[in-house]
Amino acid sequence: MAAKKKLERKNIATNRKARFRFHVVETLEAGLVLTGSEVKSLRGGQADISEAYAAIHDGEAYLKNVDIPEYAMGGYANHARRRHRKLLLHRKEIARLVSRVKEKGLTLVPLALYFNPDGLVKAEIGVCSGKKTADRREDVKKREADREIRRHMSRRG
Repeated sequence: MAAKKKLERKNIATNRKARFRFHVVETLEAGLVLTGSEVKSLRGGQADISEAYAAIHDGEAYLKNVDIPEYAMGGYANHARRRHRKLLLHRKEIARLVSRVKEKGLTLVPLALYFNPDGLVKAEIGVCSGKKTADRREDVKKREADREIRRHMSRRG
């Protein structure tokens, strides 16, 4: 009997603007509490986390403003598109996040949604601090300079 081949991480959605708007201080992986129709919709690769954020209320972490479209074949059992979804984290992780957010003024931003090799939906959460406009401009200048250097190197060799 052939063994099942384990897949690598399959990305569903990435927050491309997050790394442009924020300095990512730390990342962590969290599970999500989802309904069946949400998972089926995610298997189709449909999700938008560009405006999403994470928040902690009453000792529990939630992912808010994530847009998962309704599953086409869901019928009456479909889910609400932008409902609050609970993040599965250990109590110690939540306590550490609460202290970091309160003390240093950091923000919890989802960086990616993906299926792990076991087929479970995971969220990559970034502990971030906001960038100033000058920092953003600096990043753009650096990226353009690197692109220019690569362009000159490819012409030469």
